[in-house]
This record gives sequence, C-alpha cells and structure tokens, in this order.
Amino acid sequence: MTNSLNIGWREWITLPGLAAPWIRAKVDTGARTSALNAQNITQFQRGANQWVSFILKPSPVDGDSIACEMPIYEFRDVTDSGGNTERRPVIRTEMLIGTLQSMIDITLTDRSTMRFSMLLGRTALPIDASVWPRRSFLLGGDRFAPPGAP
Repeated sequence: MTNSLNIGWREWITLPGLAAPWIRAKVDTGARTSALNAQNITQFQRGANQWVSFILKPSPVDGDSIACEMPIYEFRDVTDSGGNTERRPVIRTEMLIGTLQSMIDITLTDRSTMRFSMLLGRTALPIDASVWPRRSFLLGGDRFAPPGAP
C-alpha cells in the first residue's frame, strides 16, 4: 500500500460531466454512495430512457448554480442518520480528485441545509485510499480556495 491515495476528511473535487467547477466535498466512509446538492429535481422521459433535470449548487453559501440534465442510472433507497429513508435518483458521472479520475455513482438530494454540497461516499474512493480524519485538503487547496486558485 505504498502508493495509496491519502485523502483528508474534506477535499476539493470536480465533476466535468456536469460542467461543475470545484466543489468542496466531505469524505464520509460511513456512506456507501456519494450525494450531491441538487434543487428542482425533475424526472422525465427522453426516448426510451429516464432522465433527470436539476439545478446543481456547487457551494451552499454562494448563489452560483448550474442547470444539468443526466440519464438516471438507477434509484436507491438511502437512509440518513436519523433513520429516515428517501428514494433518490442516481446518476453516473466522472469525478476528478487530486490526480485520480474515475466514474462514480451520485445520488441527487437537497443538501441546502448542509455545510457541504457534496458527500463523497466510500464507493467513490479507490480501494487503496487512506482517509485521514484529522487532516483536510491533502490533495491541494485549502478551506477557502481549490488547488491552483490565485
């Protein structure tokens, strides 16, 4: 495991398939699937496939938003820490974190009351990743700016 990816409990990621700029994500190994803050989630039919349209809010504090449309990969029942279960659409898209590029599954839900717009679940992490629970932004940037920002 000498080549494992060291990840802090929060990191900057991008979702190129959604034209999303940097998103500050909370890494949560207790969550199986990643979750993304999405508003106005609407399912619709396009040809023979189910799609979803939504407004992506990359930051819970500023007003930026991105209108997105993606095919629905599947639906999952997700239970929160309070025991409430919600059926969510799942999309599959590309993620960049540090030097890692991979396809991940993301559930869409309203996270507007949460501190992080993205929750990065354990299935989005490489098998040899090490999460450092007391460290942040090990892959670059800091709490105010993503990697490479002036």
